[in-house]
Amino acid sequence: MKTITLLLVTVVILAGMIAFTTPASLHASDSAAPIFVTTIPPGYRDWRWISSAHEAGNLNSIGAVLGNDVAIKAYREGTLPFPDGTIIAALHYGHVPSAENNKVFGQAQSFVPGPTTNIQFMVKDSTKYAATGGWGFAFFIDGKPAAAASMKSCFPCHNQAKASDLVFTHYAP
Repeated sequence: MKTITLLLVTVVILAGMIAFTTPASLHASDSAAPIFVTTIPPGYRDWRWISSAHEAGNLNSIGAVLGNDVAIKAYREGTLPFPDGTIIAALHYGHVPSAENNKVFGQAQSFVPGPTTNIQFMVKDSTKYAATGGWGFAFFIDGKPAAAASMKSCFPCHNQAKASDLVFTHYAP
């Protein structure tokens, strides 16, 4: 009798452990929302211009910063934090001298966009991206998402701009 009772207790304990741990292991990937956006928002090339950017140093790029209608409305109204649905795109290009323009100017002074270096997006969804200040980050090279490891610096860098809801770019009306 003692053996049967011990066996039953052991089975119940094992069954309880399996029931308790199995759901947690099946849903472990759901416990943290992704902070990276892996698809390019459709129609971004038709969005409105927010500002231009010049990055010196290792980046050595020029770029256009565009926003969807939600972003433009928030910028124009000075709304902070940005509302959910805001999407900001940064299109980065190398810059090259323009021989045609320089000929007109009579000296070397004009640069135009060269090859695309990358396209970046910030997508505001305060629930989905709560762990990263409400923003999802994206970095695309040749239309493909960059490796997650290369995007790990997005939030720590942007988190330094808390006063502007993690956004560096100021609206240039």
